[in-house]
Order: sequence, then C-alpha cells, then structure tokens
Amino acid sequence: MLNSIINKFIDTHKLGVEEYETLLNDVTNEEKEVLRVEAVRLATSIYGKDIYARGLIEFSNYCKNDCYYCGIRNGNKNAERYRLTKEQIYSCCDIGYELGFRTFVLQSGEDLYFTDEIMVEIISHIRKKFPDCAITLSIGEKEKETYKKYFDAGANRYLLRHETANKTHYEKLHPETMSYEHRMKCLQDLRDIGYQVGAGFMVESPYQTNKDLAYDLKFIEEFKPEMCGIGPFIPHKDTIYKNEKAGTLEKTLLLLSIVRIIRPNVLLPATTALGTINPLGREKGVEHGANVVMPNLSPSSVRNKYLLYDNKICTGDEAAECKDCMSARMKRIGYTLVIDRGDCKKM
Repeated sequence: MLNSIINKFIDTHKLGVEEYETLLNDVTNEEKEVLRVEAVRLATSIYGKDIYARGLIEFSNYCKNDCYYCGIRNGNKNAERYRLTKEQIYSCCDIGYELGFRTFVLQSGEDLYFTDEIMVEIISHIRKKFPDCAITLSIGEKEKETYKKYFDAGANRYLLRHETANKTHYEKLHPETMSYEHRMKCLQDLRDIGYQVGAGFMVESPYQTNKDLAYDLKFIEEFKPEMCGIGPFIPHKDTIYKNEKAGTLEKTLLLLSIVRIIRPNVLLPATTALGTINPLGREKGVEHGANVVMPNLSPSSVRNKYLLYDNKICTGDEAAECKDCMSARMKRIGYTLVIDRGDCKKM
C-alpha cells in the first residue's frame, strides 16, 4: 500500500491527509531515499545547483506575545532585550550589499516600538537605496492595512510560519491571546495583497503527531506558499517546554523532501535550527531538497540575544565570516552559493 502511495505522490505531488499520515507512519529507510532522490531531482531541475543566500537581520528581540515554546516570549524575564536603531539596520544592509547579498530578511519579535510609521520609513529607505534587492519581512501577525503599507513601501516577501494547521495543536503552543484563525487570516491577507508568502512549521514540537504533520502538508499543498520554513523544534531553558525532546534530523529531512515534492518550485531553507542539531544539518538539508540558506548580517554584539531556542549556532561570527563559511560548505557538497534575489521560479 505504501509503495502505491509513494508512486501516486511522485506522479501527482499531492495526497489525502490520511495518505500523508500513512506515509509518515510507515515509511522505510529505502523509501525515504526514493523521496530524497526525487526531491533533489525536482529542485535541481528548476534551480540547478544554485543555493540562494538571504541576509538575515534580527533587529529586535522584544515581543508582545508569550508563545509557550519561544525563548524571546514576553514572559521570559531572563532574556537580554535589544533593539537595533534605524541606522544600525541600514548599516547591516550596506555591509550585506557589499558582500553580495540581494535579499534582506528583516526579522524580529512582535515589537510594538516599531510602529507602522517607523517600519514604512525603514522599508522605504532600503528600497530606495537598494532597488535591485528583495526585502523580506518576518515580524509576525499584523492587520491587513499594515501589511499593505509595508508592501506599498517596497517589501516583496513575508515569512509567517503557520506553526501548525491543527487548531487544537496550535492552542497547546500559544496563549489564549493568540488565535489560530487570525494566523491563517494573516497568511491569506498577505497572499491577497501580492506578497511572495512563506509559511512553515516546527518538526516534532510538543504534542505534535503525524496526523498534525499530515494536516501541515495538506495545508502547504493547498495554500501553495512561495517559501516554506521547516526546522526542528529545539527547547529553550526559559520556557514551559524546556524539558521536551528536540526534533530529530531524520524527521526534518524527510519532511523537507516531502515538501519539495509537493511544491517543486518552493524556496525551501536549510535552517539554522537544522545546523544546530547536527553539525552538517544544513548540508544535509540541501541534499534533501532545500535551496536557501540565511547567513546572519546582524551585529555580532546582539547575535547571542536573539535566541528562540538554546545552543543556536553562528552567534559570534561576523557577516563576512558567515557568508564565506556557508559558501565553502555548499561548495563541498557540489552546490554554489549565488548572488541573486532568488525569486520563486514559475513552473
């Protein structure tokens, strides 16, 4: 039965929820290799051996939310908070541009200090100075009017992990002040406005089952995001889930391959979290269908403060070191870190 499911999946790039669950429950190592090979074939048929680098700027670790799993949640009184100034953000972009980055990812907690007016000013400045670059935002849930202001100011892409496509599971990861319905509305608003949209989920987060993951895969199949961020859950010592087990490399790699088959042209990161649980995690991610990496452009003085989870790697490196290290890592496995906006290609 599983063999027929895999054959159907490779042929059609879609399955029913129960079929996805069966696949996750019963897949053998031999079948994982079949999926891996197909995922790499699809990725290289569209993107070749190019790996797109995004310049990540983590500009604030203040957050109004209290997500139960997150190290920068509002309730974590041990977090050492920081905010970059506008000038520091612009400096990160200047450095990144000189290093060859053509996509900047502005990421933060949901920091109320950064009002619409301030964010529009920042986005407009970057857009005017670097018209050939893509601007990606990853700053959480907003109302549609706010997203539209950012888009009109020059933002191209927006990353907002849906976290889980099961409402019951969502409520085990977030406080009552947050809503599954609002998270999904935000994603649809972003799509309606015209952003390239990124969704995604954690692998083996607390209480997650293969049924939950099956719903996640079906959501990716139906929503068709241009980007999909998948990384293993890693516990943080200052959260209620501090004693939970981290997600595994094996499960994360399997899901990367499956998502690539679902969405052959998706921009699929090999995440820092993957590199945190295994020294070669990002390389293995690429070898399972990923085609994006995100070296950090944030000042090294704040790197060790933006800790969503424990033991995060690359917190002490300068931007040039991050880029050169990543370029060498990709070269060793036969890929090339490219200087490119790296837009999602049409199929």
